[in-house]
Amino acid sequence: MKKITIYLLSLAFISSAFAQVDRTKAPEAGPAPVIQIGKPQTFELKNGLKVFVVENHKIPRVAFSIVFDHEPVMEKDKAGYVDMVGDMLRRGTTTRSKEQLDQEIDFIGASLNAGANSVYGASLTKHEDKLLELMTDVMFNPVFPEEELEKIKTQTISGLAADKDDPNSISNNLATALTYGKDHPYGELTTEETVKNISVDDIKNYYQTYFKPNIAYMAIVGDIDKKEAQKLVKKYFSKWEAAEVPKPVYETPKAPEKTIVAISDKPSAVQSVIDITYPVDLKIGTPDVINARVLNQILGGGFSSRLMQNLREDKAYTYGARSSLSSDELVGDFSASASVRNDVTDSAVYQFVYELDRIRKENVTDEELNQAKSSINGSFARSLERPQTIANFAINTARYNLPEDYYSNYLKNVQAVTAEDVKATAQKYILPDHAYFTVVGKASEIADKLKPFGEIKYYDIYGNEYTPSDAPAIPAGLTAEKVIDTYIEAIGGKDKLESVKSIKTTSEAEIQGQKLQITSTKKAPNKSLALVTMGGVMELNKRIFDGKNLSVYGQGQKMESSAKDVQDASINALIFPELNYARNGVTVKLGNVEKVGDSYAYAVDVVLPSGTKQTSYYDTKTGLKVREVNYVTTPQGEVAQKVDYKDYGDESGILLPHTIIIPLGGPMTMEAKVISVEVNKPVDDGLFKTE
Repeated sequence: MKKITIYLLSLAFISSAFAQVDRTKAPEAGPAPVIQIGKPQTFELKNGLKVFVVENHKIPRVAFSIVFDHEPVMEKDKAGYVDMVGDMLRRGTTTRSKEQLDQEIDFIGASLNAGANSVYGASLTKHEDKLLELMTDVMFNPVFPEEELEKIKTQTISGLAADKDDPNSISNNLATALTYGKDHPYGELTTEETVKNISVDDIKNYYQTYFKPNIAYMAIVGDIDKKEAQKLVKKYFSKWEAAEVPKPVYETPKAPEKTIVAISDKPSAVQSVIDITYPVDLKIGTPDVINARVLNQILGGGFSSRLMQNLREDKAYTYGARSSLSSDELVGDFSASASVRNDVTDSAVYQFVYELDRIRKENVTDEELNQAKSSINGSFARSLERPQTIANFAINTARYNLPEDYYSNYLKNVQAVTAEDVKATAQKYILPDHAYFTVVGKASEIADKLKPFGEIKYYDIYGNEYTPSDAPAIPAGLTAEKVIDTYIEAIGGKDKLESVKSIKTTSEAEIQGQKLQITSTKKAPNKSLALVTMGGVMELNKRIFDGKNLSVYGQGQKMESSAKDVQDASINALIFPELNYARNGVTVKLGNVEKVGDSYAYAVDVVLPSGTKQTSYYDTKTGLKVREVNYVTTPQGEVAQKVDYKDYGDESGILLPHTIIIPLGGPMTMEAKVISVEVNKPVDDGLFKTE
């Protein structure tokens, strides 16, 4: 997301150092701390580059940072290219390859980073000349290699593939698209299709348009004085030519006229990601900004906030409930979010609305007000320990035309906020009746319960509205057992499957450039070996079941296995477990018709004798199993682990999936390709020896 949103989340620590404290009284607010903020020394080059120098001679290091101040860019059908600009700047220049740049930077112990709107470099003071030589080489002589762009695009598409299954990423997409709209640069979303459209020319055009000194602010912080800074800046940046930069005007996004409950269906979800969000007209530096920070600190800005205390401490709906109320030069936004169990989704939304209404209608307590101020004071004071903060204050003052004493009076103005100010600010910016209630979760379990909160609309993972009426109805008389029978028939039939006495499948996958080999060997009646190696040598994981005993190893170390693990292994070790579910005490129940990829599938809820739950999805047309979701209990609650099956092919008269896709969390997904299958080949029992 192109917008830089500052979430004002601070944790309030309450000291218990004093033995005698009257806790029936709210703590009194102390006087506003006097903040002495050093004024940076400034100068400007003829080309318009504005420079701010902050001296700090404690250690012999110096940092140079440049920020470009321009309006956001509409990327349209090439959304994502702006985020690639900085990475491409570091991929080589007319005088140095990427490898040479990396070597020279490492040799002097420096750091050099670039973004779409900034460049940053830091080193020991004695290497400042060399650092600026490298920094300006990157800034003024990039070559933007085609092959490097293709690498970045491949990495980006890989990350997007994983995001498709990540509820938090989907929630972010949904909130972004709805809050700002897709005709605003803040509302654009990067997709696989837009990434494929990106060319080197897009990167070059952006660079040539926006990397100009007349819209740049430079901060120099560290062991350096103004005289030395002027000499260096003139040496390396005086020939940088100014040019006119586009100043597009965008319509300001508006909050919805009524509450919209925006659901993105994730059939395998065991939790719902809730985000109550909408745009706000809160400009940087306006008087309401400080009031808004105090308001948000009380509402959802830390552990002692109302949302956290209500939804986590009192109701135990979630591990964390937070809010943000952000300012921006174009348009700000409000957000209140949490991840909760499916069965309490509507209850959690009710509590969100309750707290949003309460802070609008009632004055906050003196205790809440003083705790919020103390937290903000501490956060602000800690930020002053970083010299870069002083430079940032100076740049912000210039960029946003703030009063000269804005930051020196910041805490004084925080201290002046009253309960009445908080209430008035809440009535202006906390608008639950004009919000998008975005919920990513299992629609079949949550949608009806959310109807009291507003009109229900459905959106895909990229914020495109759709009507969920396309799903085929479940045929009369269809049962889970019949769905499974259809699957067995589709992959070869009961007689054929029962004739299989052993099967060995070998697959290959790649994670972060590392080659993995996955081998699964099963032998009737229920012996199994699953082995994952890296580079064909390093053993990462091994699971052995000999029909009675289970041994699990992680990187060579034996791991503990519970009685439940052993019981589950006795089912999972079967070559085709579905053949004898009933005989082995496995219960099944037909769920809903749900979309898996571009097709629909029957969901079958499966419960093993141990109580372990999973859901299998069978394509409504082919009968093939296309997905399996296993539910695992963790300290953070129940987590769904998904496996997708694709590319079925014939192996000795049996249809087996040849592509297996497993999300690994975050941006990583493992795609395993089957390279060999051996059916009914001799398998020595010694292979399944456990310890």
